[in-house]
Parts: sequence; structure tokens; C-alpha cells
Amino acid sequence: MEQKKGEFLVKLARESIERHLKGKGYPQIKIDEHEKKGGVFVTLTTYPENKLRGCIGYIEPIFFIPEATIKAAIAAATQDPRFPPLSLKELDNITVEVTILSPPKLIKVKSPKDYLKKIKIGKHGLIVEKGPYRGLLLPQVPIEHKWDEEEFLCYTCMKAGLPPDCWFEESTKVYKFTGEIFKEEKPKGRVIKLSLQSCT
Repeated sequence: MEQKKGEFLVKLARESIERHLKGKGYPQIKIDEHEKKGGVFVTLTTYPENKLRGCIGYIEPIFFIPEATIKAAIAAATQDPRFPPLSLKELDNITVEVTILSPPKLIKVKSPKDYLKKIKIGKHGLIVEKGPYRGLLLPQVPIEHKWDEEEFLCYTCMKAGLPPDCWFEESTKVYKFTGEIFKEEKPKGRVIKLSLQSCT
């Protein structure tokens, strides 16, 4: 995705949160005829501490990307169960990050240990699924926490509410995806495209 589109989505996410907190409803956007549906996550972090303040999104391509960005942004600010709803005053000290997901791809292995060879830190995000349980971690998360492939798998299992070693079980499905990540350098600041490979 080109830089301009990434900048537009980050600014759209911030505008959506601000309008919602002011009780003004959704921003008015026009969906381009070439627009695609896609998975989108919006992550909010405190500035300059860089601590998570909210992260919610859509794994599947249910909505057009701008629509998904609006919905995910508002949900990240007000519905993440780990945090109290964001206040309008706090928004000035929050950086906004938008991750556009590729379609998830099931990782097929002969032995669970083979998962470790098929996951690349700095490239892949993971989804773990078992029965009604499902958890997702974005590609930037293991970089931030300095996890290796096995730790990444274990923490994704726990995100799903499952034991950390559930990826060894045949009934567990593991998917990988990539993400294009655009983030404000500071609140309302310049939007950059993150290159996770350079962080490894």
C-alpha cells in the first residue's frame, strides 16, 4: 500500500476517535470503486511512554478498508476490555497506528515443531484457533517484546485464552499473515510506514 493511503487511514482513525468522543458520529467518506475489503487493526499507544492504550480490529475482510479503520479506531479507544475508555483530553497524548492485514494463511505442518521453521519474526503475525477460542497477535508484537518464534506461538495461544503449549495439539490451527503498518511518530505528527525487518 502506498504511503499516501497509509497516511489517509491513520488520519481517518484519529478523526474517527475524536468525532466519536465529541458525539459527532462517523466521518463522511466516499468509498472508491477500486477499494478492497481487508482486515484492519488500530493500535493506540501513550506518548512518549509508548505503552499500549487500546488495540482492536478485524481479522477477516468484512468491511472496505476505510470502513474497517473507522470501526476499529473507535473500538480501540472505547471498547478494549483491558483499558478504560479513552477521554478526549487523553487523545492529545496518544499515537495512532493502523495495520492492514493480508488474508490469513493456514500453516500446514507434519509435526508441531515445524511451526518454528515457518514463522518469521518481523514478518508474520499469528492467529491461533481451537474450537471457539481464537487469538491474534500482530507482526510488531514479538519485535516489541523481543520474543523468539516459540514464545510468539505460546503468547498467541494465551491471547486466545488457551494454555501456552496448545500449539502442540492436532486440533489447534495456526495461521500466519503479514501486515502493512503505518504510525504517527508523535500525536498528530508525521505518519511513517514501519519496516519490522529492520528492527530484528
